[in-house]
Amino acid sequence: MNEATPSRETDFVDKALRSFDHVLDLVHDKVLRPLLVAGRAIAFGFIILLASIVLLGALVIGIVRVMNVYLFAGHEWLSYLVLGAIFLSVGLIIWRKRRRLTIRK
Repeated sequence: MNEATPSRETDFVDKALRSFDHVLDLVHDKVLRPLLVAGRAIAFGFIILLASIVLLGALVIGIVRVMNVYLFAGHEWLSYLVLGAIFLSVGLIIWRKRRRLTIRK
């Protein structure tokens, strides 16, 4: 009879630990995993945003330098005028394609 008592206790402990492990797995799958995925998405989004801003700035600087040196040597104002006209045209095209905001009363 002494041998039967420890096996019941270990069965109870094993069952309790399995139940606890199952609850922890459920919490991890339902709560923590979506939070980790959302956090990664936000972090990678910021990294991509900052990298694209830096690359866009470097591209604009490079275009201005090429225009100043090779296209309009001695007339830097013409480089800025051409680049400003390009940006203005792109901005007007984007502005024209916008959707109007409708206010409901």
